[in-house]
Amino acid sequence: MASSVLAWAGDVIVSSPNGSLQVTISDAGGRLYYAATLDGQEVLLPSALGLKTSLGDLTRNLSIKDTKTGAIDETYQMRGTKASSASYKANTLTLNILSKDGVTFDILFQVSDNDIAYRYLIPRQKIHKKEYKRARILSELSSFNFPDGTTTFISPQIGPESGWEQTKPSYEEGYSADASMNTPSQYGHGYIFPALFHYSKEGNYSKESGNQGNLVQSTGKNNPRFLNSLDKKSSSDYWILLSETGVGSNYCGSHLSDYQAGNGYTIAFPDKGENNGYGTDFAAIPLPGETPWRTITIGNSLKPIVETTISYDLVKPLYEPSTDYKPGRYTWSWLIWQDNSVNYDDQVKFIDLASAMGFEYCLVDNWWDTQIGRDRIEELSKYAQSKGVHLMLWYNSNGFWNDAPQTPRNCMNTAIAREREMKWLESIGVKGIKVDFFGGDKQETMALYEDILSDANRHGLQVIFHGCTIPRGWERMYPNYVASEAVLASENVYFNEDAAIKEPFDLTLHPFCRNATASMDWGGIIMNKYLSPDNKSRHPRHTTDIFELASGIIMQTSVQCVAMQPNNLSELPQFELEFMKTIPTTWDKTCFVEGYPGKYVVLARQHGSDWYIAALNGQKEPLTLNLDLSAFNLSNPSLYIDNKKGEPTLTPLKLDKKGRAKLVLQPNGGMIIK
Repeated sequence: MASSVLAWAGDVIVSSPNGSLQVTISDAGGRLYYAATLDGQEVLLPSALGLKTSLGDLTRNLSIKDTKTGAIDETYQMRGTKASSASYKANTLTLNILSKDGVTFDILFQVSDNDIAYRYLIPRQKIHKKEYKRARILSELSSFNFPDGTTTFISPQIGPESGWEQTKPSYEEGYSADASMNTPSQYGHGYIFPALFHYSKEGNYSKESGNQGNLVQSTGKNNPRFLNSLDKKSSSDYWILLSETGVGSNYCGSHLSDYQAGNGYTIAFPDKGENNGYGTDFAAIPLPGETPWRTITIGNSLKPIVETTISYDLVKPLYEPSTDYKPGRYTWSWLIWQDNSVNYDDQVKFIDLASAMGFEYCLVDNWWDTQIGRDRIEELSKYAQSKGVHLMLWYNSNGFWNDAPQTPRNCMNTAIAREREMKWLESIGVKGIKVDFFGGDKQETMALYEDILSDANRHGLQVIFHGCTIPRGWERMYPNYVASEAVLASENVYFNEDAAIKEPFDLTLHPFCRNATASMDWGGIIMNKYLSPDNKSRHPRHTTDIFELASGIIMQTSVQCVAMQPNNLSELPQFELEFMKTIPTTWDKTCFVEGYPGKYVVLARQHGSDWYIAALNGQKEPLTLNLDLSAFNLSNPSLYIDNKKGEPTLTPLKLDKKGRAKLVLQPNGGMIIK
């Protein structure tokens, strides 16, 4: 019971086990607020709490009636994320809240050394002699309020039934870089999770400055615990990562509203038009019941942001794996050869490529049911297995929630269709599916994701989602879940050169936000120099070979796409081919070394006894790194790096007596130490 919860002047406080992160909750003026300090510096200003429900308005006329404290100390194993095991230590605070109308509910806070998590718990109860056994959560007042001057690395939410064939929202919009909070969202629908924020604290920050004063004063009650910490002097950077976890069929997916001065960002529910208008734009829960976790990772460096496991710490597996699911690599013809490649003969070429490289899987994309046919897919699967490779097959999630014509359709949208299809897939030796084009974040859609995963597990199938929402703790909740796209991914590098130019920015940003909270199927270590089958036409790739190889270490997913082409076997240097033959996709440990979102990143990942230190430079100028590698016990390491012409080289790496190395990353270049 290491919790340091105190009651003082009407406030309640819970601190992290090491005491550095502190959360204060107040019921001043009948409204609930929480704020957070890290090492005494307020980084989260008073932010609202509360729900609007079918039981009543639980945002005002509230009071804290009781509190209970506790502690959590647990270790668990993971199959396919940034670490094979994690230890979660946190202090807990449960606040029992009573509304003026007699409705009672709890708010549970869990605070670890760099993470805050909270959720609402509503018991079954009698209100004015009527017993309530269920509740609709109509909206959340939950907000995140940052000091003035905080900048953003966030991506806008897009409206329903937009984009190609009305397949959005699909979490595929671009990210800002150090943008102002006051900048309106591009589409007027707020911002998606995860969302990264940067606050640079310099000099005095008094209670009269910024926007926090108005919010505190609006409570009608002096709140010294919120205000005093703002008077301290300091000079440092603070990073805050927001997300949510534990969302399956139990709730809708949420996002952030636009910024409102004095209030910050508020939890927003799905648009009514999502899922082609079908389903609710609120959440429905049985009682007793709870909401998903809101998560806030806070650090005075980017290390806690990159290394956080909070998405998984708070959830539990929902079922046992039906088989020993295998990580690995897959080839994918569609990225560059596109739809016409989905024929028997071309897929044989990519199966042979996977076999030559020792890869475990080959993904056959859309139209396979019409352009190859089910009988020949069975033949293709047998051929793949004879080469030591297993197929994964693409499916449209539809249903009716988009107009995408790609088939197979109507195979994943009902329980009967899924059972028939998945039983067949199991019988022919297929080991995974990629399901595309979902309808939004409504609870009905979240239930579809869960149903697909649960049914697929019964038949030994791993699952990748595309055209989809972000995963929210799914790697631990669903043992056959692999990854989601939910990002402006590699197909856009093919479609237009502007996206190819932005690839270095994107892949140096995602380790700090999108990939920090969940696995990401970016869709390919791209080795063609030109985005065309002949490797001579269309626009070029704008990254070096070593950048692409290093991206396979930087990007995290347990089944990684290596988007090689058959021509690469004769065109690439042998040392590049050998590296890709042995590149791991699961990690025992991940360590942040250095970097800045959208500019560069250096990560160290451990697989077994081997360390891989990978770096990407997303800038147009060379970048000099002075790396202290003494902690990784490297023995005779090899260095993969670009020369001044951007050409790949492999040389022994010489460290000084203190285990340090000075290296230069070329523009849009990379580095790997192995």
